[in-house]
Amino acid sequence: MENLHENRKIYDKSQLLENQIKENPLEQFRNWFLEAQEDPSVSEANAMAVSTLEDDGCPRTRMVLLKSFTFEGFIFYTNYDSRKGKALMKNPKACLHFFWPVLERQIIIKAVLEKIPENLSDGYFYSRPKGSQLGAAVSPQSQVIPDRNFLEEKLKNLEKEFENREVPRPKNWGGYIARPYEIEFWQGRPNRLHDRIIYELKEDFDWKISRLAP
Repeated sequence: MENLHENRKIYDKSQLLENQIKENPLEQFRNWFLEAQEDPSVSEANAMAVSTLEDDGCPRTRMVLLKSFTFEGFIFYTNYDSRKGKALMKNPKACLHFFWPVLERQIIIKAVLEKIPENLSDGYFYSRPKGSQLGAAVSPQSQVIPDRNFLEEKLKNLEKEFENREVPRPKNWGGYIARPYEIEFWQGRPNRLHDRIIYELKEDFDWKISRLAP
C-alpha cells in the first residue's frame, strides 16, 4: 500500500472574508474566473467537472469545458445522446466543480440544467474549427464501438462528403445552461482552516450567504 500520509501542502495564498465578497455569486464567480484565466500558471481555467446521477444511483463525473457564463448560468456543449445527456434527461440536476490548485481555490455549483435554444447551439457549432465539427458528427458519444479504426474511417468519409460544403450541426449535439441554486467558494487557508462561503438561492431569487466550517 502506498502511504500518502506525509503529502502535505500549506495553503496561504489568499483569503475569503465576508467584507470582500460580492452579493451575487455570479459576480464572485466572474472575479475568480478572470483571475484564474489571467494567471499564466493556470491551464484551461474553464475546465470543469460535471457530475450527473446515473440509473444505479451512483454519480458519474467527467471534465468538460465551460464555454460561456451569464447571470443566468453556465453554458457547455455536448452530445445529447451521451451518458451525461441521458442522465440529464431523467434528472436535470448536476454538480459543477472548478479547481484551480495554483490559486488554492475551488468552486462547487449545484444547478438545474436545460438545453439552450437551437440557434445558440448553431452559432457556437459554426464558430468551431471544421475538424471539431466533423468530430462531433462522427462520434456516437458513449456508445460501444468496435475499435479506433471505426472512428477514423467515418471521419475520412465525412471529410470527403463535406470537403467543399458546410458541416450541418447534428441535431443531437448542442448546449446546456446550468442554472445555479447553490454555489460554494472555497479558499485554502493555513492549518486547514479553509474559508468556505456558500450562496443559496431563496424563493424571492435573492441569495442567502453563509460561512461553512472547513
